[in-house]
Amino acid sequence: MKISIITVTYNSGKTLTDTIKSVLLQTYTDFEYIIIDGASTDNTIDIIKQYEPSFSGKLKWNSEPDNGLYDAMNKGIKMATGDIIGTLNSDDFFTTNNILEIINSEFTQNKQIDAIYGDVHFVDPNNLNKCIRYYSSRIFTRKLMILGFMPAHPSFYLKRQYFLNNELYKTTYKIAADFEFLLRCIYIYKIRTKYIPIDMVTMRTGGASTSGIKSHKLIMEEHLQAFKENKIYTNKLLLSLRFLYKIFELILPIHETRK
Repeated sequence: MKISIITVTYNSGKTLTDTIKSVLLQTYTDFEYIIIDGASTDNTIDIIKQYEPSFSGKLKWNSEPDNGLYDAMNKGIKMATGDIIGTLNSDDFFTTNNILEIINSEFTQNKQIDAIYGDVHFVDPNNLNKCIRYYSSRIFTRKLMILGFMPAHPSFYLKRQYFLNNELYKTTYKIAADFEFLLRCIYIYKIRTKYIPIDMVTMRTGGASTSGIKSHKLIMEEHLQAFKENKIYTNKLLLSLRFLYKIFELILPIHETRK
């Protein structure tokens, strides 16, 4: 089963090497790696070219201006030829070397599932061994989407046919197109999902969805927009309940959340 991994980059020279290496080190080799660059002006392209021969033809990439993160992700999805598609952000990396092997095993052994997802953890950008927060998708259910819950998107791998059938990511969103897409797939179309209790991706703090009060306000606004567009009722009070759980995640000792 072929897996497509998509990485979107823009001036990602400081972190991209870790991302690329974590793909190269995967024990499962039936994959393609797609890098979509937004016309970077730093050394991002030099890094891609440096590692391209190591992939023996499995790396596809392009560099051109785009209309933001989700436009670039859609470009990658359209280029993908794998049976399964997932994303790996340019400042993130796979936590262990057997992640793709586990993904393949789950889809191979469970023919009825359409998507799998797991856990991720956030680290200090200056100390990649220091876990700041562990984000477990363990409690996620379809009904909890009404409260704004979603599986950890960087751990989400979906059969390619569903990306193409569900109109990809909406580029009108700045930060929550992933939530809106999953709302359509999981809540409306009721795809069959399975949670895998493993730490799949290591994420540096400081990304678009982890950058403080401004991002939380925008997430709230765009979540409300997603529900309205998809004709699903919710309200600010219901969506605020999710933040109580996030506080619990932060104060709970890391060794109690990590498995």
